[in-house]
Amino acid sequence: MMRTINIKGTPLDISSPIVMGILNITPDSFSDGGKYISIDAAINRAKQIIKEGAKIIDIGGYSTRPGANVVSLQEELDRVLPIIQQITSRFDVVISVDTFRSQVAKAAVQFGASIINDISAGHDDHAMIDTVAKLGVPYIAMHKKGSPKTMQLNPTYVDVVGEVVNYLVKVKQKCDDAGIQDLIIDPGFGFGKTIHHNYVLLEHLNQVSQLNIPILVGLSLKSMIHKVLLIDPSEAQSGTTFLHAFALNGGANILRVHHVKEAVECVKLFNYMRQIR
Repeated sequence: MMRTINIKGTPLDISSPIVMGILNITPDSFSDGGKYISIDAAINRAKQIIKEGAKIIDIGGYSTRPGANVVSLQEELDRVLPIIQQITSRFDVVISVDTFRSQVAKAAVQFGASIINDISAGHDDHAMIDTVAKLGVPYIAMHKKGSPKTMQLNPTYVDVVGEVVNYLVKVKQKCDDAGIQDLIIDPGFGFGKTIHHNYVLLEHLNQVSQLNIPILVGLSLKSMIHKVLLIDPSEAQSGTTFLHAFALNGGANILRVHHVKEAVECVKLFNYMRQIR
C-alpha cells in the first residue's frame, strides 16, 4: 500500500521504511553533544547523513536527554536557524526540527524546515498543534511521561502499551481537530519509561501500528541497550541495529538514528526479507 507524507507539495514515500539522521546542535546531547555546534561541522555532518542514505535530517537545539538543562527560547533559535538556512541552501534534503516550542517551529519552517518533531506532542506548548496546522507541515508527536528533567525518576504504568496507545489516540484526535494533515507518531522509547517498559513496548509495537498512523522510532544508542549489555553508550551500535530490525518488523516507518549507514543497510535487508514472504 502506497503511503506518503506531504513535504511542501511533494510526496515523500514512506511505504518502505526510511531513515532520519540526527544532527544535534547542542553541547549536552547524550551521544554527540558539542560535536556539531559550528556551522562547518554541521554542514559536514549533513553531507555525511545525505551520502549514507538518510531521507530526513533532524536538527535539534535543545537536548531532551534525561536530566537535560533548560535552554532559553532565544538560545534554541540561535542554534538551529543558521544551520537550517545553511543546509537548505546547499542540499536538496528534507529538514525536520526537533522542538517542543511553537515559536521555534514557526521560525524553523520559515528558514527551510519541512517537518516538526515534537517530543511533547503539544503538551509542553499548547500553541504547538494549532501552529503546525497553520504551517501545513507534517507533525511528529511523541509519547513521554514527565519532563526530561524528571521523567526517569521511577516511571510507572499499569499497562505501558495500552497507555501509550491511548495517549497517541488522543493526540491524533487533537491533530485531526486542528486540521493537521500528516501526523507521524513516536512511542517515545526512553522518555519516562524503565528499561523493562521500553522492551515491552518494542515487543508489542504492532499494537501501535494498528492505529494506521506512520510510526517513527528512536532507539539509537539509548540506555535500554547499553545498560542491558553493560557496555559504554559509544559501543551500543550493534545493539541498536539489532533492535531496529525488531522495530521494522513491528511496523516502524522511520528510524531516527545517529549512524545512518548501518540503519540504511538494516532497512535494505528488511525489505529483501519482506519480498520473499
